[in-house]
Amino acid sequence: MTCSLCFSFSLCLLKAFNLRFASICRRNLRGVSALLRYFGRVSNLCGGDAFQDAQIVEWLEYAPVLSVGSAFENACKHLDEYLGSRTFLVDHSFSIADIAIWTGLAGAGLRWESLRKSKKYVNLTRWYSSILAEHGDALNQVTGAYVGKKGSAKSKENTASQQSKGVNGDVVKAGTNRGTFEVDLPEAEVGKVKLRFAPEPSGYLHIGHSKAALLNQYFAQRYQGQVIVRFDDTNPAKESNEFVDNLLKDIETLGIKYETVTYTSDYFPELMEMAEKLINEGKAYVDDTPREEMQKERMDGIESKCRNHSKEENLKLWEQMIAGSERGRQCCVRGKLDMQDPNKSLRDPVYYRCNPMPHHRIGSKYKVYPTYDFACPFVDSIEGITHALRSSEYHDRNAQYYRIQDDMGLRRVHLYEFSRLNMVYTLLSKRKLLWFVQNEKVNGWDDPRFPTVQGIVRRGLKVEALIQFILEQGASKNLNLMEWDKLWTINKKIIDPVCPRHTAVIEEGRVLLTLSNGPEKPFVRIIPRHKKYEGAGEKATTFTRSIWIDRADAELISVDEEVTLMDWGNAIVKKIEKDQDGNLALTGVLHLEGSVKTTKLKLTWLPEIDELVKLSLMEFDYLITKKKLEEGEDFLDVLNPCTEKETAALGDSNMRNLKRGDVLQLERKGYFRCDVPYLRPSKPIVLFAIPDGRQQAGLK
Repeated sequence: MTCSLCFSFSLCLLKAFNLRFASICRRNLRGVSALLRYFGRVSNLCGGDAFQDAQIVEWLEYAPVLSVGSAFENACKHLDEYLGSRTFLVDHSFSIADIAIWTGLAGAGLRWESLRKSKKYVNLTRWYSSILAEHGDALNQVTGAYVGKKGSAKSKENTASQQSKGVNGDVVKAGTNRGTFEVDLPEAEVGKVKLRFAPEPSGYLHIGHSKAALLNQYFAQRYQGQVIVRFDDTNPAKESNEFVDNLLKDIETLGIKYETVTYTSDYFPELMEMAEKLINEGKAYVDDTPREEMQKERMDGIESKCRNHSKEENLKLWEQMIAGSERGRQCCVRGKLDMQDPNKSLRDPVYYRCNPMPHHRIGSKYKVYPTYDFACPFVDSIEGITHALRSSEYHDRNAQYYRIQDDMGLRRVHLYEFSRLNMVYTLLSKRKLLWFVQNEKVNGWDDPRFPTVQGIVRRGLKVEALIQFILEQGASKNLNLMEWDKLWTINKKIIDPVCPRHTAVIEEGRVLLTLSNGPEKPFVRIIPRHKKYEGAGEKATTFTRSIWIDRADAELISVDEEVTLMDWGNAIVKKIEKDQDGNLALTGVLHLEGSVKTTKLKLTWLPEIDELVKLSLMEFDYLITKKKLEEGEDFLDVLNPCTEKETAALGDSNMRNLKRGDVLQLERKGYFRCDVPYLRPSKPIVLFAIPDGRQQAGLK
């Protein structure tokens, strides 16, 4: 945090609480802590004695932890426990410590809001809400003026007040980093903003949709407005109730809070009336030109032979379409816009098509269905949407959207563009993803190789990591091809401080190390599952004379070499034997007084006991071998022939207690998510490898 921002924050606090701040302008105070203590002193928000002063300083120094992504939830847990029987952080009165911590939480944005609404931290939420209720006006000024600047890039002082308009008509402060959400919706009024997240129920929610969903929620919260979920269900050939149910599940997973759920199909009667109205007004016509010929005419700017048919003839054919007759199925309704417009989306787009297929919600009631281009501007306006967020791939169709609303005589809705989220080695087209499902190249829409929310969560991604990753992309319009490594790196920072540690040995070629001076009888010690996080609990480790180690480790050991057996101590390998089949056997002696600092090899090991559990370790790779497909390139030409690898292993007996969804670290092997827990000795526990953000070679 720069000194200028710290200074601005302190001034903002002084103004917010109606205090004089002229004296600070004549002095040079540096550092967040000094500025906040100054504010506390002049506003009588410091402690009543030296001990309380010290406590406040302690909290001021702790507050920056809330801006560290990997430490955020642990900090919330600590605060929740501390506030269990307290109204304020220090003594029995409101202080600068409360302001510093409250503002840190507010500055975390969606991350804190999702935790707050989850009611996971009851005491912390109670404290936060009580501070907000008592000092809301002043603190909202603080968060509006200060927290919003946290993502700002450095800028010259003389440009701080300059503003410019972006391609959306949004106001952008000069010098700000466009990689943050700190942009304004055009003509947005606090308390009056209404947005919609409108997925088509033709697949599961994927990482690209997640950006749109979270953006809608961000702006709704920022402007104290609301967001609704609307299913754009206008194509019965692709849609199903399965997709509706799972999209709602995914939206809940992301923590999206919506007012209500609506369906475009709710408005089918009104949409048909509007189509007929436009036909009567000469703003639409029925066309029976074959589809391929129509597409060519649109590209070449050639008017259809049907464009100037009479109103009566158009209405007659419209009735045939509604009836789903053979003649009607040859026709479509097109808007009469401008066939010579350079923007091809305005060259008489299709409004309605005939389709006899039953609809997943309303059965066979209709034989005609509106296109997205026709239905979206109508329903947006009718439902009172103030701002419709669309990815920049729709940019050329913005003029079409407004023209259709004008022809319908409806209120215009503000369009706001954001860049589509594209990931390397990843297909986000639902049509292409459906191909993998239908051709059994994956095991369903929640396959861990899929970019769906369910797929990446099943692979071991924490939702907090996905939210943080998308928030860091912000509302930028810049088209970026993002690396998965960055997302998995964020995820590692969240799971590593808290996930329990376990031990596994690869089953194939495993090597028995016999310790001649090892324990005559096995004994058990209770040790932490995570040495730095008590919340991970404890595990029972059995110590035996003979232990299993990985073949790869055994091949690195030399005779008389001293090694460290993790969670036990040092041992010296005295003999290495290899039989005619290449199997290794090692003999050694414990040397527990040896220093772990002097050994080169730190080995994971398992006791030779019957209680070990079978494991199936699953690794996954990208579905395609090319970072980005070029336009016109067929994804079938770049399919990855090897996208998963299974390795049999043995695990410590404590892993019997794992539940589906648990995340753990197998020491020296990486992070894993339990997909199939322990059921019986003959059936292995299935663990999915979680990428940690490091570049990895393809599977072999």
